Amino acid sequence: MTQNDTRPRTDTPSRLHPLDNPARSSLTGPHAHFAESRGRVLRYPVDVTPWIALPDAPDTQDWADLAALAGPGGSVALAALQAPPPPDWEIVFRADGVQLVDASVDAAPDPEAVLLGPRDVPEMLDLVARTRPGPFLPRTVELGTYLGIRRGGALVAMAGERLHPPGWTEISGVCTDESVRGQGLASRLVLAVAHGIRERGETPFLHASASNTGAIRLYESLGFRLRRRTEFLFAFVPAAFPSAHGT
Repeated sequence: MTQNDTRPRTDTPSRLHPLDNPARSSLTGPHAHFAESRGRVLRYPVDVTPWIALPDAPDTQDWADLAALAGPGGSVALAALQAPPPPDWEIVFRADGVQLVDASVDAAPDPEAVLLGPRDVPEMLDLVARTRPGPFLPRTVELGTYLGIRRGGALVAMAGERLHPPGWTEISGVCTDESVRGQGLASRLVLAVAHGIRERGETPFLHASASNTGAIRLYESLGFRLRRRTEFLFAFVPAAFPSAHGT
């Protein structure tokens, strides 16, 4: 779905690595069918994933277009920003993050992993609510393959695919119920998801909070290496943004 305004805008091809602005690389590449746009700003549908894709070097009009796309007082999720939001935008959450890429991952399928789909979404949302691995919404499962492990019929662990820059796929939604932690289920699922990505001829990568040192150590032990540091940011559009109504 595209929202057009009357001002023609041009967007020059990015000179950055696809993982430097991964949401934009995804929405202009393999995930283009998800893209909602205004001007040069792209986003996923709000029930798929919250990430917004700004140009590599956003200008004043880009921020106005983002305000119009999100609506007055709307919330936006931003990552890998090259510049901060305008000063009148309220930043409600900011966290340092890391981006890790496959260096020597011993990817392999897992015999206990089951494919998850739309029918499993209520259980997936319940597991996410208990474990809080990061944003996961009712249609996030549409972004790629999600695998889970069940015990006694209940979903107790999962991992899957989110952003999809050309040649790369992000592993995300990695979570394990407290009752089965310490059994290596998250590691097994990460390796299984990575195997599927590798089978397509693509390279796995993932993000983690810089403060989550336990998760980072786990991923490094599986063969991921640090590529870059980044930042995750949630902000509110000003309630009376001058271009919020397309003026």
